Amino acid sequence: MMASPLLAGSAPINAAVEVAAVAPVEIALSQHDQPWDGQLTNVRNISWSLAAQQEASGPPAESTAEPEDGEIVVEGEYGPTERDPAAVFNETSYRITQDLDEVFLEPVAYAYRDGLPDPLRDGLGNVVRNLSEPTNFINYLLQFKIGKAFETLGRFAINSSVGLGGLIDIAGKSGIGLPYRRNGFANTLVFYGVKPGAYLYLPVTGATTVRDVIGNGFNQLPLPLIVGKPFNSPEYTIPFFIISSLDARLEVDAELQRIDDMVDPYAARRDSYLWTRERDIALLKGEPVPPKPNIVREVDGEVDLDLEDEEELQEPAIEPSEAPAIMGSATPQKTSEIVMITRPVVQPIASR
Repeated sequence: MMASPLLAGSAPINAAVEVAAVAPVEIALSQHDQPWDGQLTNVRNISWSLAAQQEASGPPAESTAEPEDGEIVVEGEYGPTERDPAAVFNETSYRITQDLDEVFLEPVAYAYRDGLPDPLRDGLGNVVRNLSEPTNFINYLLQFKIGKAFETLGRFAINSSVGLGGLIDIAGKSGIGLPYRRNGFANTLVFYGVKPGAYLYLPVTGATTVRDVIGNGFNQLPLPLIVGKPFNSPEYTIPFFIISSLDARLEVDAELQRIDDMVDPYAARRDSYLWTRERDIALLKGEPVPPKPNIVREVDGEVDLDLEDEEELQEPAIEPSEAPAIMGSATPQKTSEIVMITRPVVQPIASR
């Protein structure tokens, strides 16, 4: 009985499959009267080049054939998405920023959290939020939310006076009930129909969009322009920037740790930011909040497969006795040891 064709040579298994699929290859046959016993005789070494075959054949044509039984067809897209056209730049910026965060910002933020007593740290955070209330007030007016605008103004007046310049959030206590509401010029641009533009990840700003980076750039202007000194001096701007940056870093610390553990941290950070902005915009307009994508649910800790689910998702191991017969061998063999080519048709070498 003639054994089935067997490819031999120095080619790796996966590469051999690709070569056979691209162009016909002459392969020597081994003659046996008995089923193949694993010994190779009269087999010709084959020199091959995958690059040469690809250049000769050109790009592969799209197949319209229906998949056969047992085949798994995977379809998808790669490259920059519509929301992230600057993906190459953004991913590079993301990696650099994460390295800087690990070396510098995270240790400083932890030292700020652990080194200062909680009342003092909370008081500094309250001062920073109180100084942002004029910006919130102006933007609520621009968005024609008059009630929230005057609530914000009342909150600023109470905390600036009774609250010792904002150190104590008197207005937010249950007796008064004026909670802090963050607003800004980026939301005002949304209110007037400005589209978000491309997603960006910038070294200092972090995750943002073209619209948001422009809008947020105006958030620090009201006090310096309207009040003037001391809010237009470095003695104010530098401490304000440092404290607000450290508070913002600590606020998202748990989220960043979950993102770091994910398969694609960059995509998780991007999609989490974009969905959060969609949620904020929906609430601003009084519209239904869009559903969370699965990746955002995972970032928020809402997706947690138990062990049983993970076992169901794993492919069952193939025992040697269950493996299909390969290359005409009468005895089933382990697929991991001798699978080379199972589909391409090879022709015996013509006698010369």
